[in-house]
Amino acid sequence: MKKLLSLLMAAMLVFILAACTASNNAGTDTNENTNNNDNASGEKVLRLNNGSEPTSLDPPIGFDSYSWNALNNLMEGLTRLNDEHLPQEATAEKWDVSEDGKTYTFYIRDNATWSNGDDVTAGDFEFAWKRLLNPETASPAAFLGYFIEGGEAYNNGEGSADDVQVKALDDKTLEVTLVAPQTYFLSVITNPAFFPINEKVATENPEWFAEADSFVGNGPFNLAEWEHESHFVMAKNDQYWDADTVKLDKVHWAIVNDTNTEYQMYQAGDLDTSGVPADASEALFAEGKVNIGEQAGTYFFRFGVDKEPFQNANIRKAFAMAVNQQDIVDYVTKRGEEAATGFVSSGFTDPSGKDFRETNGDLVTFNAEEAKALLEKGMEEEGYETLPEVTLTYNTSDEHKRIAETMQQMFKDNLGVDVKLANMEWNVFLDMQTALEFQFSRSSFLADYADPINFLENFQTGHSMNRTGWSNSKYDELIQSALNETDETARYEQMYEAEKVLFEDMPIIPLYFYNHVYLQNEAVKGIVRHPVGYIELKWADKE
Repeated sequence: MKKLLSLLMAAMLVFILAACTASNNAGTDTNENTNNNDNASGEKVLRLNNGSEPTSLDPPIGFDSYSWNALNNLMEGLTRLNDEHLPQEATAEKWDVSEDGKTYTFYIRDNATWSNGDDVTAGDFEFAWKRLLNPETASPAAFLGYFIEGGEAYNNGEGSADDVQVKALDDKTLEVTLVAPQTYFLSVITNPAFFPINEKVATENPEWFAEADSFVGNGPFNLAEWEHESHFVMAKNDQYWDADTVKLDKVHWAIVNDTNTEYQMYQAGDLDTSGVPADASEALFAEGKVNIGEQAGTYFFRFGVDKEPFQNANIRKAFAMAVNQQDIVDYVTKRGEEAATGFVSSGFTDPSGKDFRETNGDLVTFNAEEAKALLEKGMEEEGYETLPEVTLTYNTSDEHKRIAETMQQMFKDNLGVDVKLANMEWNVFLDMQTALEFQFSRSSFLADYADPINFLENFQTGHSMNRTGWSNSKYDELIQSALNETDETARYEQMYEAEKVLFEDMPIIPLYFYNHVYLQNEAVKGIVRHPVGYIELKWADKE
């Protein structure tokens, strides 16, 4: 990923100025296994597993992988990531950029239409982006719109929608003005949070996104069926401007949150792809059946810093240093992940060509002896003779359970602390974590765009993605400086320092950096799995 993401950033600089057209030919991933391809019915049906029920198919609300994978194929923004993971023209056929790099003028295709036949207009984008930033929407993704002039003030209740510099100049022309030039802006707006919303449909039915029969999209596929908590089905969208490129007739998504069940379904031909269950990983890797791809993201745990005993930094550090990340990736997950010793994953290079993670070093490492000493120090500071009861909460999944149980044993062995475990279904879990109701909980972050600031901006005071209650004024200042800094060397220095400040206080425990590890039916071609982004089915095929 190191070379990939550095090349990506360099290529984007050229791309922003040239706005050239990229190839529509997608990459190919294959693996040994043949299953039913529905050719008997004359249809090409791809069978995938979504893992859990989508949080929401309302673009600014469904801000997680369970929603993204669906939304990215049901809808489309101004730009779309191609098979080389670079933003290319999508609903916008071209754009202009002002000399100062702050104002973008997008020209929407004349043949861009909604699945109900309506034209996609610049007004639909203005409506959607201002709705993303509207504080009443309460979008967890609103912070992504802070690049836009007036966006942050509106979202914070200090400005109005009229101050947000997104404007439909006419039905097919959208003008956007940024706070400062951003080399990654065209990548940011590939995120589902920036998808358009059919204003007429949303006005008539505010719950348009909740069921298949009311859903209106503008992407390669339509939502044909949705049986909640069971499955959903996408069908090719003949109204899509590039429908001739789409080869699949349908995509059937199961909703199964157990990796062993998923693998059994794959073996039986009921799924075309599968994750790699830990119990079978050694054999599958040895047989060469596993595909490995890059992914920018971090599996980690959050402390509720306003919940005892984690109001104490030394107690948080003790718990962090009691976890042996390498043992977890070697003996529990078994997918070749990189143990995380910081929050920003490997693969992002600074202006000197050095990797961010290597440069900033190991900010947390396993050390049982020091962990025990820090626990004693923290308990003395708080006047604890006995540590208050600790509960670790995770969302339902066999793998999350195995990881939590392993950590539970590590806390017992390395700290002498008995930690209770609790689990709950994803949507309930997410709501409670967002409301800061957990003492100690499992979490994950997948990058929204290809820059370290996307990892680090999450822990600003009051940020929707913070979910710890942690606040540090020095950290906030560094992040705000980095977000507005145009000198790349200075910007990276600010980000390096910010990550160190984060780990001086330790409101989180990083566990490992994600990768794409999967099995795939050899009859399936052209699925694109972006290191930063979502699964792409526009170019997928099934022989």
